Formats: sequence, C-alpha cells, structure tokens
Amino acid sequence: MEQQIADLTAKLAALEASTKMSGTINSEVFYWWCIALMIVIHAGFLAYEMGASRAKNVLASGIKNILAFAFIVPTFFFFGWWIYLAFPAGLTVADAAADGLPWAQKMGPNLADNATGIFWGAFALFAATTASIMSGAVIERIRMTGFIILAIFLGSVVWILGASWGWHPTGWLTTEFGFHDVGAAGCVHLIAGAFALGVLINLGPRIGKFNADGTANEIGGHNMPMTVIGLMLIIVGFFGFLGGCIIYVNGGQWTNIYGQPTTLSAFSFNTLMGFCGGLIGAWVKTRDPFWMMSGGLVGIISAAAGLDVWYPPLAFAIGFFGAFMAPIVAKMVEKAGIDDAVAAVAVHGWGGLWGVVACGLFAAGYPNINDMPPVSLIGQLVGAGVFLALGFGSGFILSLVLKMFGLLRVPPNSEILGLDKTKVPLAAYPEGLRAMPAE
Repeated sequence: MEQQIADLTAKLAALEASTKMSGTINSEVFYWWCIALMIVIHAGFLAYEMGASRAKNVLASGIKNILAFAFIVPTFFFFGWWIYLAFPAGLTVADAAADGLPWAQKMGPNLADNATGIFWGAFALFAATTASIMSGAVIERIRMTGFIILAIFLGSVVWILGASWGWHPTGWLTTEFGFHDVGAAGCVHLIAGAFALGVLINLGPRIGKFNADGTANEIGGHNMPMTVIGLMLIIVGFFGFLGGCIIYVNGGQWTNIYGQPTTLSAFSFNTLMGFCGGLIGAWVKTRDPFWMMSGGLVGIISAAAGLDVWYPPLAFAIGFFGAFMAPIVAKMVEKAGIDDAVAAVAVHGWGGLWGVVACGLFAAGYPNINDMPPVSLIGQLVGAGVFLALGFGSGFILSLVLKMFGLLRVPPNSEILGLDKTKVPLAAYPEGLRAMPAE
C-alpha cells in the first residue's frame, strides 16, 4: 500500500511538472507570435509614411523608418531593458536592474529561462513603435543622423523610463497613485506624441506648408491608397501589441501588467469596439478615408488604458469621442504653425492622453492589488502629466541641441529637390508617375 501511494505521488509530481512546463511553453509561443504580429505594425508604418510622402521623398521616408527599427533593437538590448528594470521606484536603481545588463545570464541563451528573451522582444517592439510614431510626423525634411539619434533616445530611453514608472507591477505611479494603463496608451502613445511635438517645434514646417499670413497649404502624399492600407496593417499588428500587454501565469490565469486578473476575451471585446467607434467617429467628423482609418487607430488607443475593465459599448463611445476630436486637435496643431505631416500628435498624443484620462473618469474605484491605491481621476491625471512632461521635454531639448549643431534639418536645396535625389542612390519610380487623364 505504501509503495502504491509513493508511486501515485511520484506520478502526480511528474504530471504537475509536465503541466507547468506545458504552460511555460504555451506562454513562450504566445509572445513569440505577438512579436511577429507587432512587426506587421512596422510594415504598416512603412507603407503609411511612404504613401504620405511626396514621390520625391518616398524612399528616404522608407529608409528612415527601417533604420529606426534596426537601431532600436540593439540599443534596447544594451540599455533599454536595463532602464525598465532599474527605475520603477523613480530614479533609484532597483536590485533587479542587474538582470537587464547586457552581460547578465538572463540576457542570452538559457535553457532554464523561457521568459526573459520573449518579454525583451515584445518590449523592443514597443520601443520601435514609439520611434515610428515620431517618424511619420517629421518626414520630408529631417536629417537622417538627427532622426536616428532622436529615435534611439525615444525608443531606448524616454518611453521605457515612463514605462518603468507607470507600466510596471511596482512602478511608483501605480504604487502611489493607482495609475492604470493596461494597453500602454500613456507610456507608448502619449509619450511618443508629446516627444514628436517637441521635435516638430524645433524642426520647423516643410517649405511651402505655410503662407506669409500664417495660413496653411495642403501638402498631400503621393499615394493615399498606400497610406490607408498601411494604417490597416498597423491595426492588424495592434493585436500583437495588445496581446503583449497581457501576462500569462502558469495555471491558466491571465493578468494585466499590474498583476490584476483579466482575459483575452475582455481585450477582444474592447479592442474591436474601440476600433469601430473610432472609425465611425472620424468618418462622421470628416468623411475622409485617411482620417477614417486614423480614427480607427485613435479609437483603439483611446480605449487601451482600460481594455480590461470596459463594458464594450463604453469602449465604443470612448473610441468614438477620441476619433471625433482628433481632426480638431490636428487643426489646432496646424494653426499653431506646426507641420505634423501625418497628424501623429493628434492621433497618438491626443489619443493616448484621452485614453489615460478616460480611465480616470469611467474606471475610478477599480481596485488594485497588494494594497496599492485604486484607480482614480487624480492618479490618471498625475500619470498623464508625468508622461506629457517626460515626452515633450526630452523631445524639445534633444532636438534643440541637434539644431544648434546643424544635425536636425536638411539644407533647403535638398528639401526642394527631394531627399531621394540627394540621399538615396535609387529611384522609387524610374519611369515616373503618370496621372490618369480626366474623363
């Protein structure tokens, strides 16, 4: 009898170990495919920005976007991940930071660690997304050197510092104020949009954008269908982005980044409802296909902070309002004399700000874990203010320094002739673009 009990105990232990390993591998595979989908975001940004550029700048815009990705991944390995682990309490370096050093045991092949590399990969793709947000705003007149410096600083320093403060299980914005932003509306989109605004002020508008009296001229891209398709690809990739915002715990439980229980079902309901609310909100406001698709993106960003808690019709309404207001915000930015070529400040900056604030308005009182404060409007406003200051301040100061050293903007003759002719050894359309004759 004792032998039978011992055998049964051994079998149960083996089954438990097997189940745990199965859960670990399932989690690893899940994030692997989230990363793959997040790369689709960058295919979307590539098409989006190339289509939004004039034909004389299309390849230069594409190269800029690809290089942002290429530089951010290694820099995020060398110091970006360390920043996330180092500063959740503020500017005091946490003990866990040692695990993020590039020579740490966890930062390489390790059969005992199924988590670090896959989470690092997801975060590296978040980082690349922030740079792509800024990239579209500055097309057709920024120097490649200056852009790469800005992209590295935004993607591997600025946003991840904000994420350590407000998108970390023990980030001080959550432990002190109950800050809630499960889909990274604040730490990715608000910070990147605010950073882009700071850069645009120093970069200045494209030649011909504004008249002497301050009125604006429309500078259209050469391929609107490409831009709209690019925006839809970004939406596809967002399902990987938002999937990467969920933590799988062995035993089958999903939690958000803060450790509160959630489900993929909740994210599915509210992502799709926010998306469609945004599509309709922007369409009602503009009847413009560019803004309709951009509005879908605004809708998701607007709902992102509370994807785990919204009643789906509320996510729809939040997305609708965010997207309805985005063209108005874009027009305000333009009237201030700022040339944002793809309305990144309105789409990402405003969408992220509204998403964070909406969580304070409609999810106030939602309980936190480990005796941390519940969600509150004050806490959300504090988080929004911190992210705004961090993004705008760093973007403005760094771009001002680059401007002082002549590294921010291309010379006027290069801009007029086109960056493809002056910077790229290849023609995008060697046979030219031919317009269809009017009927």
